[in-house]
Amino acid sequence: MSKVMIIGAGGVGGVVTHKCAQLPEVFTDIILASRTESKCKAIAAQIDRNIRTAQVDADNVPELVTLLKKESPELVINVALPYQDLTIMDACLEAGVHYMDTANYEPLDTAKFEYKWQWAYQEKFKQAGLTALLGSGFDPGATNVFTAYLAKHYFDEIHELDIIDVNGGDHGYPFATNFNPEINIREVTAECRHWENGGFIETPAMSKKASFTCPEDVGTFNIYRMYHEELESLVINYPTIRRAQFWMSFSESYLTHLEVLGNVGMTGIEPIDYDGKKIVPIQFLKALLPDPSTLGPRTQGRTCIGVVAKGIKDGRERIMYCYNICDHQACYAEVQSQAISYTTGVPAMIGAKQMLQKQWLAPGVWNVEQFDPDPFMADMNQYGLPWKVVELTDFDLDH
Repeated sequence: MSKVMIIGAGGVGGVVTHKCAQLPEVFTDIILASRTESKCKAIAAQIDRNIRTAQVDADNVPELVTLLKKESPELVINVALPYQDLTIMDACLEAGVHYMDTANYEPLDTAKFEYKWQWAYQEKFKQAGLTALLGSGFDPGATNVFTAYLAKHYFDEIHELDIIDVNGGDHGYPFATNFNPEINIREVTAECRHWENGGFIETPAMSKKASFTCPEDVGTFNIYRMYHEELESLVINYPTIRRAQFWMSFSESYLTHLEVLGNVGMTGIEPIDYDGKKIVPIQFLKALLPDPSTLGPRTQGRTCIGVVAKGIKDGRERIMYCYNICDHQACYAEVQSQAISYTTGVPAMIGAKQMLQKQWLAPGVWNVEQFDPDPFMADMNQYGLPWKVVELTDFDLDH
């Protein structure tokens, strides 16, 4: 028996539940829990298999512990909000349950994307004989595994790393976010950091732009350099990296709306007084925007997410590009979700599968690139995220 508890019933939680349900031989019993159980029941109703549901407040450690001890799952798949990572980790430690997530902890009151809070749990998980797997989504997640795969099979040393995330999809709204608006906007408006010559260099958000042409006729897009948490672990685990950057595509419409919303204070994370009440502007904005989980039926186009690595093999310089292309409508046909949730949810299922099959299991707190990438890469091909590796003759985003 491999019982799992999935915590979080948003777009990604829906995909993870669908994909786990497709592998009854691995995930023999699935419980989907959320603060709003009706969302869990709606997801369960889409699936032709018994998915049990539960109500739980992921901010409440005693409540989580009670549920975990009652159900005794082997693993918790955390796809709740990043603010809740530590409370769920605390509950897993107390209840003796393995843990995994797709995004690193972030304090509610400051937009800080760092692993330090979760890495600090290393000894606790080690002593408990439990595994905590961090960041098993796409980026972070598959992009880390792509890097590990390239490092294992194509390089002696990686010197430069560019992670490029292009969403070539169109949902038809003037402005909407493809995942949780609060997390998305905090991420995009945060100061940019990239790794160069042994340290992180800060630059203003969205201040460096490049043009990138995706393979397989996905198109040419403006991409912007921004900070993303996988850089923090990758430069530690691959110390030969001299420069590492993360890039994401944004339309002019998206950026214009974001700039205006920022100028009028709607993206703020500090509470303000309104009509005798405290409200957080970005949370109010979230209530006005379309729910990302409703974008699936109307989103057309493809995503293209990958890693370009420059380095040396047998003394010769080479450039390798590992990428996945995913179609929004194909995702919706399979699991009633657009590709942004799909590309995060499938690697979450695969990471959980690696843990349950004991291929990625060791006491302590780990980032995905610290395990053997090969079984994860094989599963990506098998379960909906096929990838390719191509050698490039040149690559330069600086001009």
